[in-house]
Amino acid sequence: MNKKVFVSGCFDMLHSGHIAFFKEASSYGDLYVGIGSDATVKELKGRETINSEQERLYMINAIKYVTNAFVNTGSGILDFEDDLKELKPDYFVVNEDGFSPSKQELCNKLSIELINLKRIPDEGLPERSTTAIRTSNNCSLPYRIDLAGTWIDQPYVSKYHPG
Repeated sequence: MNKKVFVSGCFDMLHSGHIAFFKEASSYGDLYVGIGSDATVKELKGRETINSEQERLYMINAIKYVTNAFVNTGSGILDFEDDLKELKPDYFVVNEDGFSPSKQELCNKLSIELINLKRIPDEGLPERSTTAIRTSNNCSLPYRIDLAGTWIDQPYVSKYHPG
C-alpha cells in the first residue's frame, strides 16, 4: 500500500511551479491536494479568486501526479485540519514559504511527518510563484476589462492594450 501525501493551498493561478511541486510531492506516495474554498481564499488574500473552486478542482484533478483533489472543509489558515484527521496522511508536504510552526505543531499532534521542499522548477523552466506573476510588470491579467462599444472607444482601448 502506498504512503499518503497531503498538500494544501489556494492554487488559484495554476502555473508550472505548482506542477513541479505536485510532481516532487508525489514522489513520496499518493498525492492528495486540499484547496482553499473560494470563501477561504477571499478571507486570507482579501480578493476574489481568479478561478472558482470548481475550476481549480477540475484542473488539479487532471494533473497526472494527483491522486485526488478536494476543497478543504475548514476556514482560515489551517482550513485543512479536519481533512488531515480524516485522510490520515503519512506526509504533509509544504514548500519553503508554506512552512509554519502551527503546521509543525499540528503534524506532531497527528503523527504526520512534515516535509519542507525547496522551490525548484523543472529543468528548462523559470522559477514561478503566484505572487511574482501577479506583481510582475509583464503580467497580462487585467484587473479590469474595457470592451470597446463603438469606434470612438477604440483609440482609448488601443492605447492600453494594442492589437
